[in-house]
Amino acid sequence: MKNIVFVLFGILVGCASTTQEGAVGVGRRQLLLVSNEEVVAMSTQGYAQTKSEAQKKGLLDKSVNQVARVNSIAKRLIPQTTVFRSDAPSWAWEVHVITSPELNAYCMPGGKIMFYSGIIEKLNMTDGEIAAVMGHEIAHALREHGRERMSAEMMKNVGLQAAILAGGLKTEYSGYAAQVTDILVSLPHSREQESEADSMGLELAARAGFDPSEAISLWKKMAGQGGGKPPEFLSTHPADETRIKRISALLPRVMPLYQSSK
Repeated sequence: MKNIVFVLFGILVGCASTTQEGAVGVGRRQLLLVSNEEVVAMSTQGYAQTKSEAQKKGLLDKSVNQVARVNSIAKRLIPQTTVFRSDAPSWAWEVHVITSPELNAYCMPGGKIMFYSGIIEKLNMTDGEIAAVMGHEIAHALREHGRERMSAEMMKNVGLQAAILAGGLKTEYSGYAAQVTDILVSLPHSREQESEADSMGLELAARAGFDPSEAISLWKKMAGQGGGKPPEFLSTHPADETRIKRISALLPRVMPLYQSSK
């Protein structure tokens, strides 16, 4: 019961926005019950472990050209983060590439970026497309989406406990309730985070001098990879068609930023 009271109090004081709105207007208030310092510390440890394991296998930064390429793109994107967060350019940024067939890339809280060679090679990515992916992943870190998801998970677990204690939910049904919560709350929330990252990433790329319209060609290539994706309402990511339509609608806002950068 003490945990429930603590989290309910946290709801009252833990809502804030981690970023400025920028030209794309991302200003949603977020529930943040976990400290940023804790999340960054955990992420830094996990990133170091991933690097160490890849290095032991001879897979870390194997391609000098790929490493130089993603680092040069990052050096153009990182200064633009000040539009959303004044503290972000001074983060302890790192950029590495792991040789792997995976179509993957991420940016940990605190600015630890990892690209997998598979996404660069299989999609035959242009610099603008790499910038679109990197900008998207950087946006997740700026927006502290990982911290927000951890906070939401705390709320979900405490909410289920409260329902059981209040007699409104039988323990044997709590698993089904968790699934319903995922579909109605957690998954749409994750899609909202993905849309925010798309918007912010588009602005970062445009301000850094990368044509934002290349984000559309990127997601068309991703859509071409197939893979039997689930329906959008059961996915943590927007459907490719939804994502492309939304990015297209944002282009008039960010194209002037791209033109100004040149």
